[in-house]
Amino acid sequence: MTTPHPRAFVVGHPIAHSRSPLIHGHWLAEHGLPGTYERVDVRPDAFPDFVRSLREAGFVGGNVTIPHKEAAFRLVDGLTPRAERIGAVNTLWFEDGRLHGDNTDAPGFLAHLDASLGAGWPEATGIAHGRAALVLGAGGAARAILVGLLDRGLERLIVANRSAERAESLTALDPARISAIPWDAVPSRLPETGLLINTTALGMAGQDPLTLDLAPLPGGAAVADVVYVPLETPLLAAARARDLPAVDGLGMLLHQAVPGFRHWFGRTPVVTPSLRARIVADLGSHG
Repeated sequence: MTTPHPRAFVVGHPIAHSRSPLIHGHWLAEHGLPGTYERVDVRPDAFPDFVRSLREAGFVGGNVTIPHKEAAFRLVDGLTPRAERIGAVNTLWFEDGRLHGDNTDAPGFLAHLDASLGAGWPEATGIAHGRAALVLGAGGAARAILVGLLDRGLERLIVANRSAERAESLTALDPARISAIPWDAVPSRLPETGLLINTTALGMAGQDPLTLDLAPLPGGAAVADVVYVPLETPLLAAARARDLPAVDGLGMLLHQAVPGFRHWFGRTPVVTPSLRARIVADLGSHG
C-alpha cells in the first residue's frame, strides 16, 4: 500500500488572490518532493467544520488567512507561546495526533528585515541607541510585528492608529516598552524614529495612499511597508527619494511561509532571489 502524498492548503474567503500556492509549489519542485498545496475558499460560518474535518479530508496542515485567523486561534488543540500572545493563527499542522497552531507573521517580518537591512539593523537605524520603532496601524499585522520586535529585544515601540482605543489596547503586550499615540501625532514623533512600519492598507492598490512627509525622519532610519501590491508603495518611494533603506511587504509573505513548509513536507526551504522573482513576475502579470 502506497503512502499518500502530503496535502496542504491555504484557506480564506476570498482566496483566489493568494500567492501561497506559487510559493509552496516552487519549493516542492525545488526539493523534488511529492505533495500538493491548494487554495480552499471557506465562508466564515463553515470554517469550524472545515477545521474539524482536516484529517478526514487528508490534509497534513495548512495556512490560514483573512478572515479566519482569529477563529483558527480558538479551534486548535495547541498553540505556540507566540500565537497565544498574538491571538491569531496562520499556520496549522498535526503533531502527536493534535492540531497545533502558530503565527509565523512575526518571525517572517523579522527575517525579512534581517535579509533586507542586515542583522545589525538595530545599530544602523539608531534603534540600539534609543530611537523608536513606530508602527502605523493596530490590526492583526501590527500585533504580530510588535510581538516580533519585543522578542528581538527592542526597548521603544510606538503605535499609532486612527482608532486610538485600538492602538491603546496593543500597549498591553508590554506596557513598559509600548506606547500609543494619536494618528495626528505621527509627524511630531518621526525625528525620534529609527524604524517606521506601515501595517495599514493605505497605499495598497485600490486604497488611499499613505500621505506622510518623511523629511523629519533622521538619517539612517529605515521604512517598511507590509503592503506588496504594489511592490513599491508611495511610502517606500518617498523613503528611497530620501536615500533611506526601504523594506517592501513581499519578503514578509515569503519568509512567513518557511515554518509551515517544514512542518508539512519535512524540509526547511530557503527564500531565494529566484522565488522572489517568480512572485514578482506573477504580481506583474495580474497587476
